[in-house]
Order: sequence, then C-alpha cells, then structure tokens
Amino acid sequence: MKRLTRYFLEGLLVLIPLVATIYVVYAVFTKIDSIFRFEMPGLGFLVTILTITVVGFISSNFITSRLVRLVEKIFSKLPLVKMIYTSVKDLIGAFVGDKKSFDKPVLVTLSPGSNIQVIGFVTRESLENIGLADRVAVYLPQSYNFAGNLIVVPREQVTPLNAESGDIMAFIVSGGVAAQ
Repeated sequence: MKRLTRYFLEGLLVLIPLVATIYVVYAVFTKIDSIFRFEMPGLGFLVTILTITVVGFISSNFITSRLVRLVEKIFSKLPLVKMIYTSVKDLIGAFVGDKKSFDKPVLVTLSPGSNIQVIGFVTRESLENIGLADRVAVYLPQSYNFAGNLIVVPREQVTPLNAESGDIMAFIVSGGVAAQ
C-alpha cells in the first residue's frame, strides 16, 4: 500500500505542473481567439503578438513617441487612472526595458549578529530623499506568489550575490526548489 501511495504522489508531482501549464496556455489561446473570433486556433494569439510588436515599433518612432508621451502625461494626471497606469507601468518596467529594477540580487541579514538571512533585490541604492541616507531599499519576493515586501535596511546588512537575477527570482518564487 505504501508503494501505491508513493506512485500516486509521484504521479501528482508530474501531472499537476504539466496539466496546469497546458491549461493556462490553452486558456490564454482560447480567450484571445474568442476575442478575435478566428476559426483557426492560435491565430488570435499570433495576431496579439504581432500587434504588440507593431505598437512597440511605432512607439519607438520619433514622431509617434511624442504622441505616446502625451498619452502618458494625460494618464498620469487623472486621479484613479494615474494610480493604475503608473503602478502597471512601473511593474512592467521592473522586468523589461531600460530601467530594470530586479537586476541586483542580494542576501540580507535580517538582524545584526543573527544567522537569519533572506534573498531579495536592491531597488534603490539611496534613500537620501526620505532622510535615510545610510539605507537601501530591498524587495523581497514571496514564494509561490506574485507579491512581496519592501524592506529598508542598513547598507552593511546587504551582501551582493554573484548570480543571474532571473535565476534568483526563480529560486525565490519556487520556494528554493527551482533547479539551478
């Protein structure tokens, strides 16, 4: 009976991530295809990818980049829209673009003299503008979640890690079980 239970659990370990991934990809394709109402599966997804790429190309043009900046300026002034727009823009910008925020993985000692440490990413080297010149801002992503905490710690409690940011993020989000 123990062996049968072990086989069942091993089957779950294989099937759950596999089925969940296939389901999410299928759901995305189906949803996008239903929006465009194309008969051929996946065509809506392809059109979405092409549309995003074309918008990126057009917005990088000198003339249209002014229009994009104008729209951003308007969105940044509208009360509720500003909060949503700037938050989403900053989040996307943290992962892609010129201002990547999660590119400095560090090990933080939570309490001086303790052996308890957490892995995070330095998001601000200087907090002088809020009166904390000797501190840095470190973002601590949570495992199995798309959330995290921002902590402010003395600079001497932060140790840079010699590793790729993407590998560190995968390690944290997976709860330390992601293969390196």
